[in-house]
Amino acid sequence: MSLYHELLNKKEKIAVVGLGYVGMPLAVAFAKKVDVLGFDLNEKKIGLYKNGIDPTNEVGNDVIKETSVEFTSQEDRLKEAKFHIVAVPTPINSDKTPDLSPVEGASKIVGRNLVKGSYVVYESTVYPGVTEDICIPILEYESGLKCGIDFKVGYSPERINPGDKVHRLENIIKIVSGIDTESLNEIAKIYELVIKVGVHKAGSIKVAEAAKVVENSQRDINIAFMNELAMVFDRMEIDSKEIIDAMNTKWNALKFYPGLVGGHCIGVDPYYFIYEAEKLGYHSQIILSGRKINDGMGKFVAEAIIKKLILANKVVRQAKVVILGLTFKENTPDTRNSKVVDIIESLNEYGIKPIIIDPEADASEAKREYGIDLVDISDVEDADCLVLAVAHDIFKNIGLKEIDSLFGNFENENKVLIDIKSVLNKNEIKEKGYSYWSL
Repeated sequence: MSLYHELLNKKEKIAVVGLGYVGMPLAVAFAKKVDVLGFDLNEKKIGLYKNGIDPTNEVGNDVIKETSVEFTSQEDRLKEAKFHIVAVPTPINSDKTPDLSPVEGASKIVGRNLVKGSYVVYESTVYPGVTEDICIPILEYESGLKCGIDFKVGYSPERINPGDKVHRLENIIKIVSGIDTESLNEIAKIYELVIKVGVHKAGSIKVAEAAKVVENSQRDINIAFMNELAMVFDRMEIDSKEIIDAMNTKWNALKFYPGLVGGHCIGVDPYYFIYEAEKLGYHSQIILSGRKINDGMGKFVAEAIIKKLILANKVVRQAKVVILGLTFKENTPDTRNSKVVDIIESLNEYGIKPIIIDPEADASEAKREYGIDLVDISDVEDADCLVLAVAHDIFKNIGLKEIDSLFGNFENENKVLIDIKSVLNKNEIKEKGYSYWSL
């Protein structure tokens, strides 16, 4: 009997290693079809899941309360499973090189608890070659088993878009790969249990690995192009959003907009490609240039804030700046690699200590990762400058009356309003005479 049928008959289990924004929805989805172990080293996170709390907001507390996933932080329980999905983060180091320690650590844990006949599928974003050249040797060393004989390995890049309630796990085509035809077909059948729109069988593990870094690098480059245009249009004193909206009336426009590019995918994955390319003697030109542009947007926005403060007759060092939003994107608590932090750090250089508001963000993570104490919007008053940095729905729905209540009691022309994502009603704001700027 194949592993696929053993899983369906509840004779074997799936283990999801790493229960973040990718692993947890995957575990919940599979648990509707088969028995699932959800493993994470973070005991606090496991405790939250066991108590029916979803710290990621990806599926919600009600779903977590109802799921049959067995949440655990005990690695020896992985021996109960024969299909392991590794979904741990793959960040970058301070020098922009890949930090493979999470995926290496997960490989050691899985390897120590691997049994014959198992499958291990990696979803973590890596450069081509990591699964076969780094992960498989670790699995073999820790388990004493031989890949291809005692166990099989595959790679299926994650494509979950945190905070996106439309493009969900089940309706995004899944790329799958395996070390041989048998493993490819078995892995495909198992993923098809939860992927309604089907899977794409890649010709090799390296193809699947490359597809992931390329699709995010492509987005990064396109956004970098729009960011470069926005910086030029700012000098020309032309509204970049109006230009892009006009351009987008053509059928083949790509509909990208300027903005801050952070997070654990688009702001990271291109560096994995660049790293491996440079190892092979090729120095990236387009991809690296795009990264430099996007990494510099926080400083560009901060300098725009300073310029508007000066024009509004504010003493820069004494200006009270309030930033709405800290997460790397809208409607998610995820603050990893947030480029709003770049704005904060650039403002710090001018002696400004901005107040940060974000009801969506994980407050403990913000404090631990960045040393930032989030403030409730109801406690804010007498602001000189308001920066709408992240387009959370809760911020987009703020009315002009509420916005005005955050400012000090002075003329509107001296109230600086920075709308990075261009989500506010520009005409209404300008009619009221605010000092307004958008990216």
